[in-house]
Amino acid sequence: MISTDLSTGQIDSPNTSASQPIFVQVVLDKPLVQGFDYAWDSIALGGTPHIGRLVEVPFGRTSAVGIIIKVSNHSEYDHSKIKKVIQQAPLPLLDSKTLGMLNFASQYYFSTLGEITLPSIPAYWKKPKKWQGLENKLHNPEIRQAKNRGKKKAITKEEPLKPAPLSGIQKDQLNQEQVKALDRLLGDANATEAYRTILLQGKTGSGKTAVYLNWIKALLQGEDEQALILVPEINLTPQLEKRVAEFFPEKRIAVMHSGLTEKQRGIAWQDTIQGKAQIILGTRLAALAAIPNLKAIVVDEEHDASYKQQEGTRYSARDLCIWRAHQLSIPIVLASATPSLETWLAAEEGRYERIRLDVRALSSVMPTVKLVRLPKKTATYANGEAQLISTEVRDAITHNLAQKRQSLILINRRGYAPILSCTACGWLSGCSKCSSYMVLHKSSMLGKKAVLNCHHCGLIKEVPPFCPECGNAELSTIGQGTQQMEDYIQAQWPTAKVLRIDADSSKKSQSAERLFEQIHDGTADIIVGTQMIAKGHDYQNIGLVAVIDADNRLFSQDFRAAERLFAQLVQVAGRAGRSGQELHSTGEICIETRYPDLPVFHHLLGHDVDGFLGHIAAERKEALLPPFSYQALIHAEAKKIDEAIQFLKDLKKTVRSANDFPEGIRILDPVPKAIVRVSGMERAQLVVEGDNRKNLQTALMQFDQALRSRSQGRISMGTRVRWMIERDPVLI
Repeated sequence: MISTDLSTGQIDSPNTSASQPIFVQVVLDKPLVQGFDYAWDSIALGGTPHIGRLVEVPFGRTSAVGIIIKVSNHSEYDHSKIKKVIQQAPLPLLDSKTLGMLNFASQYYFSTLGEITLPSIPAYWKKPKKWQGLENKLHNPEIRQAKNRGKKKAITKEEPLKPAPLSGIQKDQLNQEQVKALDRLLGDANATEAYRTILLQGKTGSGKTAVYLNWIKALLQGEDEQALILVPEINLTPQLEKRVAEFFPEKRIAVMHSGLTEKQRGIAWQDTIQGKAQIILGTRLAALAAIPNLKAIVVDEEHDASYKQQEGTRYSARDLCIWRAHQLSIPIVLASATPSLETWLAAEEGRYERIRLDVRALSSVMPTVKLVRLPKKTATYANGEAQLISTEVRDAITHNLAQKRQSLILINRRGYAPILSCTACGWLSGCSKCSSYMVLHKSSMLGKKAVLNCHHCGLIKEVPPFCPECGNAELSTIGQGTQQMEDYIQAQWPTAKVLRIDADSSKKSQSAERLFEQIHDGTADIIVGTQMIAKGHDYQNIGLVAVIDADNRLFSQDFRAAERLFAQLVQVAGRAGRSGQELHSTGEICIETRYPDLPVFHHLLGHDVDGFLGHIAAERKEALLPPFSYQALIHAEAKKIDEAIQFLKDLKKTVRSANDFPEGIRILDPVPKAIVRVSGMERAQLVVEGDNRKNLQTALMQFDQALRSRSQGRISMGTRVRWMIERDPVLI
């Protein structure tokens, strides 16, 4: 890790006169701890260097893009052998506060500064060959016609923004409880500039979005002040973007997520770093953006596991936003109907403020929850055809269609069937590169022909005409996914318009937005989908939500499984009965389960979020599991699982034998991961946990030092095992 203090934005005060050489230290997107020294030619580069500048530098036989983190007149290397910076990007500097946040993230999450900083910059700005042309557009507004999505009016100096008053902002559109919540959020006008973490806990449909939008409007007093709104998934941004644009017609909005084109994301990032965009709306990658005038942060659906990055630097966007708010002394709102246990406990203990919204904004009636007990075996019709949904759910859908209301069918598996099997020898469609099964898809991005697809490594194969092992031509499916459920529902209700929404149907650009529009405009009668349909959407005519085989997500090795299932069920239940019309003020959710007596379903019947979180808090405390302890994982992968296991055993022995190893740290024995092999590499993990966050960080620093002393980058030099440290994992 690079421990340079970047909080001030200036390390040395170099002499920039022509008689003194100038050297800069640059970090690259490489798993290497050190920065690299380069010479700075002020005449050729058109000025003096600055910390936070994006530059192109020679690296090996090619060139690379990096960030300047140090400027000095000195270098430990032979000056004659130091290469020169090639060029600098025509962009504003990364401000010192943003660099400080990225530096903290690199140290806390055991990444290099370059590995977390460079990926936060869009690829659009990491192509030095285009920098000259981009500079012309940047300084010539007639050439640069950036598309400001949702913007209704440009912001100009001739039309300054009018400061919004701190009270009375659209309060006529809020109910009494929302007004009270807004007043508490605003508090003393002088207190809005201090750090506060507020949990906005409200029932689904209680109007949390309206409250925090009013709050942001009150805080953004100056035309250059900025606010950040995070959402957990891409498909939630279009609906919220439209609402934000209507609420802030005079402000520029920058949208950031991986579903945008390279140019769209590049322009949004540029508008943000220049301070031209006042509202920044995005997924977790927006948490790392340079926002020079940030005054408020909202993390919507803060409980969602999507805020934890699962590739590269495994940071938590929610936790980084909380740290960033503290760093900047600004308020942050964490909004959720089902807070994470960590956030809920912080509010219970008084470390976070909590503001409740216990009444739905348009309808005070929560949807009725009905548990449908499933038989142990799959039911069939008289003709032998499998009955994919229970009789109770069938009757509810029929009744709902008669009422001209929409039905939402949640099944958490995409594809047609999870496994293809031989009826003779029992062959299963295993993946040749992973220790998992290939999923049957009736169609794919490659065409309309059915294929087998591994959801872990991406391998695609044609469906075999007969069993590869015994030659039997009778192959059958095990389980069902969204594609099979779509066909089944369409066959049962042939006159209904059935719509499927999952990762496959929404892969193309803006496909998800068009699919959700069919729900909002009433085109679709029955919607079949994965968890994509369950989060945050404000559907107006959903009368029934049916959850198919809810037990599928309940039983796993993950100790958070019950918490995640409960949150998902509460969220999807909240999609029903949101219209506020007298005839449409109620909704129903039917949940299929074989275990209706479990606590997760007991608390769901009464919409008792606090009761359930209190129940699992007691369980976690007794078992000393997070948030009553702190965890980290040491990941290892190799060609053979024995090599990965032995690597972790040796590492454990080495670190444990150190004289200064902190007390209270527990290191479990290394074990294979739940899915051992992915893309031909076999994986193991070592769990490290402790009761004190500081002691755990100290222990992990010793792990990091031991690993890097025997590695080149993140690959051990002797065994060729690839390793990684992950803080605060959400999956064990």
